[in-house]
Amino acid sequence: MKTAAWPVKSGSGFRIRKLTISPPLLLAPMAGLTHSAFRTILMRLGGVGLLSTEMLSARTLPSENSSISPFLLRTREEYPLSYQLLIADKNQLAPAIDRLHQLGADAIDLNLGCPAPRVRKFGGGSKLADDPHRLQQLVAEARRLTALPLTAKIRLGETLNEERLYNFCRLLEGEGIDLLTVHARLRKEPFCRKPRWQWVGKVKKWLTIPVIANGGVFSVDDGRRCLEISGADGLMLGRGAIICPWLFHEAAKALYDCDLPELDIDRPSLYFSFIDLLEERFRPERRLGRLKEFTHYFSRNYPFGLHLAMAVQNSKSITEARERALTFFAGKS
Repeated sequence: MKTAAWPVKSGSGFRIRKLTISPPLLLAPMAGLTHSAFRTILMRLGGVGLLSTEMLSARTLPSENSSISPFLLRTREEYPLSYQLLIADKNQLAPAIDRLHQLGADAIDLNLGCPAPRVRKFGGGSKLADDPHRLQQLVAEARRLTALPLTAKIRLGETLNEERLYNFCRLLEGEGIDLLTVHARLRKEPFCRKPRWQWVGKVKKWLTIPVIANGGVFSVDDGRRCLEISGADGLMLGRGAIICPWLFHEAAKALYDCDLPELDIDRPSLYFSFIDLLEERFRPERRLGRLKEFTHYFSRNYPFGLHLAMAVQNSKSITEARERALTFFAGKS
């Protein structure tokens, strides 16, 4: 799989500060998944407007070794790349953002929507919405500290409260957020819950900055319906792109008329390219877990993909996982 810089049709994206996002298709930050190996696969397939890291703790980021950290490894072809920060303490912002400047971040995203109990316990993620004054201070300080595009990702809140969501979003825009991604579910709603794309449309009408819709897009048709309902300026793809890494390419062509070549997807070849990248870039102890995470989703391409997922899940080494995957794919030929 060779890297190519794909041209896109004029008008199929937008600029935030000095960064052009074209096509307006963004990768969602996902723990254990949106690392260098997966981002490289996406770039080689084409169609991505903005990549993302996994969620990064502002507390530990300054001490991370970028040459070995699985969270910070990056190659030149992974561009543009947004780094997502998990914050709770204003005092941690300066060293964290300074570190992102050193790493060459193309944008910085603030995690304001993570519903995980462990994240909320120390005051981060969606918990910040409960304290507008503290939230305002954090966002204002982040804006003061960087000239990079500053974005944020949120959920719809605890309940469907239009006034509260309006005030939340307007606060973010008022303090200098350049782009807002809205995961169209309430905090406690699981991924199986149908997303509320119409509520992204409400946010879009309230703000002047670009609004990106996230949640429930697993196909080009899903993306088209989401854009029609929400009027969003673009899409952020998450689990759908893990299952089908070529979804960005398909969406870019179908939804934004991007000038991309036709793809002939060889799923086993793509899967083993991913393993090769894991072995090339990560320490041995960091490889197998990431392969298991990826396989959990990628296996859904097959009617009996659970057999692949279980075979890899029960492997004790990446070599064993590769051999078991070879056996599975041989049975599909």
